[in-house]
Amino acid sequence: MTNGITNPASVPDITLADGCGIPQVGLGVLRIDDEGVQPVVEEALAAGYRHIDGAAGYNNEGGVGRALAAAGYTAGEARASLWVTTKLRDSEQGYDSALKAFDRQLGLLRLDYVDMYMIHWPTPFDWRSGETWKAFVRLRGEGRVKTLGVCNFLPEHLERLHAETGEWPTVNQIELHPTWQQREVVAFCKAHGIAVEAYSPMARGSDLNAGGGTIGRIAAAHGVSPAQAILRWHIENGTVIIPKSVHADRQRENLDLFGFALTPEEHAAIDALDGPTRAGHDPLTFTYA
Repeated sequence: MTNGITNPASVPDITLADGCGIPQVGLGVLRIDDEGVQPVVEEALAAGYRHIDGAAGYNNEGGVGRALAAAGYTAGEARASLWVTTKLRDSEQGYDSALKAFDRQLGLLRLDYVDMYMIHWPTPFDWRSGETWKAFVRLRGEGRVKTLGVCNFLPEHLERLHAETGEWPTVNQIELHPTWQQREVVAFCKAHGIAVEAYSPMARGSDLNAGGGTIGRIAAAHGVSPAQAILRWHIENGTVIIPKSVHADRQRENLDLFGFALTPEEHAAIDALDGPTRAGHDPLTFTYA
């Protein structure tokens, strides 16, 4: 660390089943408006982030694209050093609609390709993931997408997708934090070579006080923040994380996770915080239209 700036080389890659390497820590941009997201992404890139996680449903891809252009990350070696994820809007699932949507999204992002394109929600009540995936495979074959992922898929959805397409996604991005660990989903993903990526890795902040001070005590023992203690737990689990912050100092803190390690007892204490309540939406019923 120098002046709060992290060397991108200090953030390890997680190697996916297809050989692509995704930086283990990225920046999430949910709930940041299109105008506000540009300085947030520019600050993150300056702090050392090389992984940006976006989505059509966040309605800010244009702002992300402006940030990438302003910071010089739309082409050349700089672009090659950056991982950009975006997601298909649920209302645009389907073969033709996904292809059309991707063209629009790529234009907004000002890129020639994205590193990962994802189905945002499985929408089992209006299942179109099989046809959508076929469009994704075409985009991958054209070189406009490097790897293909899904979000919020339960094992039954992953199995159905595999039955229809013969493929497993390389990544499943799910709500995952100390009080909602989704162990069955994680175990299924690991058994099938699917990397797990955690959104809401701190339960939107509510897990910072989990366990009656457990997180705080662990953090104090290492001279780090409660957020860093939780994020380090994710790192040690091999999970990809995309903490969101609009504050440059917090962004730097969320990236500074590689100068300490939890003891086995501390890691187990966080494992023991698992609970029955999610902070977000139910994949069986929700759609991010």
